[in-house]
Amino acid sequence: MILLFFLPDTEGQQSLCPSQLLGLGKCPGCGIGHAIHDALHFRFQASFYHHLFGIVGVIIIFIRIKQLIQPLRKQHETQPLQSDPRS
Repeated sequence: MILLFFLPDTEGQQSLCPSQLLGLGKCPGCGIGHAIHDALHFRFQASFYHHLFGIVGVIIIFIRIKQLIQPLRKQHETQPLQSDPRS
C-alpha cells in the first residue's frame, strides 16, 4: 500500500508490473493498481475510471490490516509478566 501510494502516476514512468518490465505491455492488473493509487490520493473519479473496484479494494485492504493488527495489540496488552527461571 505504501509503495502504491508513492508510485509515480505519469505514463512512461517506472512500473512494478512484470508484464511491462518484460516489454509485453499492460496486464489486466495494471488497472487495479492505478485505481488503488488514485484512491489513496483521494482521486475517486480517476480510480473509478481505471477499475470499478479500486476504492472497494482499498477499503478491504485497510479492514484486513486492522484485523491483523488487533490480535497483536490484545496479546501485547494481556500478556502476563514472566519471571526469569534462572533466578
